[in-house]
Amino acid sequence: MRVPALTIRPLALALALAAAAFAAQAQEKVVFATNWKAQAGHGGFYQALVDGTYKKYGLDVDIQQGGPMVNNRPMLPAGKVDFLMTGNLLQSFDNVKNGVPTVVVAAFFQKDPQAMFAHPGQGFDTFKDMAKAPVAFIGKDGQFSFWQWMKSEHGFKDSQLKPYTFNVGPFLADKKSIQQGYAISEPLSIKAQAGFDPVVQLLADNGFSTYSTTIETRADLVKTKPETVRKFVEASIIGWNNYLYGDNKAANEMIAKINPDSPVAASQGSIELMKKMGIVDSGESLAKGIGAMDEARVKDFYDKMVKAGLYKPGEVDLSKVVTTQFVNKGVGLDVRKKLAGK
Repeated sequence: MRVPALTIRPLALALALAAAAFAAQAQEKVVFATNWKAQAGHGGFYQALVDGTYKKYGLDVDIQQGGPMVNNRPMLPAGKVDFLMTGNLLQSFDNVKNGVPTVVVAAFFQKDPQAMFAHPGQGFDTFKDMAKAPVAFIGKDGQFSFWQWMKSEHGFKDSQLKPYTFNVGPFLADKKSIQQGYAISEPLSIKAQAGFDPVVQLLADNGFSTYSTTIETRADLVKTKPETVRKFVEASIIGWNNYLYGDNKAANEMIAKINPDSPVAASQGSIELMKKMGIVDSGESLAKGIGAMDEARVKDFYDKMVKAGLYKPGEVDLSKVVTTQFVNKGVGLDVRKKLAGK
């Protein structure tokens, strides 16, 4: 019996619509919150979103940006978001100390971009030299965190302190001063405003051994949905490889659209700085893949923070701070080799 063509077409259309509906249902909804406005420092995540990598992993990812009036941190333990991008391990130490059931599942920056800047030609070319500067502009948060380490490890003194209000004007006006800053963005703004490249000393290159741009999730999610965590981490790793070494045009355009204060040119400049300084891909990640973590390094950083007076010995159960079950597997190394030849 021959079925009329008009009968087949509606049937085919119905099957196609059903297949599309099933595909949509198969995408697991995931909410990922960052700790600041969209920028190149978050670029790998936007890359994975815009190029379809999250989708290929079966994830429908909603990236919610942070900002000066947005505090996404409580949203994770409250179950409002599934993953949270944090600054460095200090916040994670605090969570464990205070009994907040979250855990770090990946570290996308091998080096914390926090740095100290100085004027060129003023005798403050090394971190040791900077300890002798008469003025150090440090923000309030920094004074109670990395500044304590700078004092305990490198001899900086509170007599140098002046408040940093995230305005480079006072630093530019005082050639003998030094200033804290974000090494992958502020050198660009200083060059644009003042016409010179500042001396940049990464805290990470001087012993501040924390990871940065870490990804936290709830401890219960690791136990009940490890496959979801794996997919998000691995897709993000692929995204970062493509962002650093591949075609990042669409990701940068998305970032600029979401946050007009981060134009495409600024993002491209930040990418070059990240690559030059090894912020994302250096050390452990070269062999283990972007996102790599080492529990011994976590302990090393904690010990330094104890020495600096931020914590007491044994105050933080380090076994609860990070889990390495989703990283160190070489994910993305093939992508990097294909795109960058290394």
